Amino acid sequence: MGEPVLETARLILRPTHAEDFDAWSAMMTDPQATVFIGGLQSRSVAWRGFVGMAGAWAIQGFGMFSVIEKDSGRWVGRVGPWVPEGWPVTEVGWVLPRECWGRGYAMESAVAAIDWVFDHLGWTEVVHSIHPDNAASQAVARRLGSQIRGSGLLPEPMVPAEADFWRQTREEWFGGGRAQAVRSLQSRAC
Repeated sequence: MGEPVLETARLILRPTHAEDFDAWSAMMTDPQATVFIGGLQSRSVAWRGFVGMAGAWAIQGFGMFSVIEKDSGRWVGRVGPWVPEGWPVTEVGWVLPRECWGRGYAMESAVAAIDWVFDHLGWTEVVHSIHPDNAASQAVARRLGSQIRGSGLLPEPMVPAEADFWRQTREEWFGGGRAQAVRSLQSRAC
């Protein structure tokens, strides 16, 4: 059947490949990029997370997509479904290297990933687990049409472990959330 490949105007989303590791590892050594996703990681610890993501694709049939910039072929982050052992929600999350912040890549790729999750995995809800101090991710969740509907703690290795759960049902997404997200993307492009 082959691996899923999603395309947006500027990005390609696909499962983790070996050639993504150097950029992944570099992102995990940035204290600003990692502050809300468990903190800094050495290259060897980043490797474990990297192959864990590849393993999620092999074992669960899904994982966060590697996000590739179409024009350059450069790895610009990971976005998509993530439900490791002990995770309290059906997550669609994102993390991008700092040099890619502010370009709309999180929004653009999250829209494609949410469509895929609802269409191919049959999820009835997506959740974005966001630390209460992470204003940038809160803004993305808001533009996606999600709302805070609870909070809780995330399992190790998440430090800090507290999260607000920004939720949206399949019905809310296709009933207006998706259209809101697309309008937000289009207004950014102008």
